[in-house]
Amino acid sequence: MKRIIYIGDTQSHATSFHRANALKRLGYKVTMCNPYNAVSDQITSRWLGHLHHKTGYQLLQRRLSQWLIQITQTIDAPDMIWVDGGELFGPACLNQLKTFKCPIVLYNVDDPTGKRDGSRFKSLLQALPLYDMVVVVRSETEQECWKLGATKVLRVLRSYDEVAHHPFENRLAIPAQFRSEVAFIGTWMKHEKRDELLVTLVKQGIPVSIWGSRWQKSPYWHLLKDSYRGGALGGREYVAAIQGSKICLGMLSKGNRDLHTQRSLEVPFAGGLFCAERTTEHQQLYKEGVEAIFWSDADECALLCKQLLQDDTSREQIRQAGMRRVRELSVGNEDVCKTIVWAALNQHTYSNQKL
Repeated sequence: MKRIIYIGDTQSHATSFHRANALKRLGYKVTMCNPYNAVSDQITSRWLGHLHHKTGYQLLQRRLSQWLIQITQTIDAPDMIWVDGGELFGPACLNQLKTFKCPIVLYNVDDPTGKRDGSRFKSLLQALPLYDMVVVVRSETEQECWKLGATKVLRVLRSYDEVAHHPFENRLAIPAQFRSEVAFIGTWMKHEKRDELLVTLVKQGIPVSIWGSRWQKSPYWHLLKDSYRGGALGGREYVAAIQGSKICLGMLSKGNRDLHTQRSLEVPFAGGLFCAERTTEHQQLYKEGVEAIFWSDADECALLCKQLLQDDTSREQIRQAGMRRVRELSVGNEDVCKTIVWAALNQHTYSNQKL
């Protein structure tokens, strides 16, 4: 049995935790270590957390290196190390991990080479050449990682989790508080204009339900507060809100250069009708109007929502087709993790998920 040290966020709602569990389901012996716990007093502090984010966690490197020394002294040598996220680790941390003398993989679904997050990924970028393989989810990041000295880069699609996002067997079991007409599940972001799109829908009479963090900060809160259903969702509540909606909206992060997101795969897998921004990657994933619904602006989104809410038959056909399609894509966590481990241990770049 192959042994993997898995270093990442181990909170139960985190996609990092889902990937670690997928590796266990694949039969690997996984030891999970959460570096955020090692510096929690620093990064959960309002002011210190902001400082460390802005400085790329440079000031925490000594402390994290000491934490990793303890890890290397107390854990049996693995066959592979999986660093999920990696924003906390600079070169000193990687050099400490290299004492295990096994492949070290970085998996990152953010945009560490982009500009949106300022210097947040400064430590990660300095350590990039020390990883044996870097796994990313967008073409721009792939090319930029090569230019920054990465020795091996693998691009994959994002993924759903076969267990965490499994739909309710009986839709009647979905609690009433998570049923809706048109749902958006996500965080308010200052420069993404998600609130502007939702305001347009509300003004055009679309019954929108919003779940997520920070929406009270929106300048349009007075227009959206009646549509607000609660904070961030996780676990079965997240699945319930997706599957309990007639239409589930998907919005991208332009600052993160997204052309597809986790929602692009989680929503259809969990039994929702995916209604998202029209992009080249979305159109390659799903047949438009058959397996998912796409729009280019708020007015088109509103028009499509109105049409679908009045047509139960078409809506159900598209929902079912999307569920079938996402399963055909082989983009569950188990599929993606299997590809990554194979590539890392066999020292070959291989992907069956090219766009």
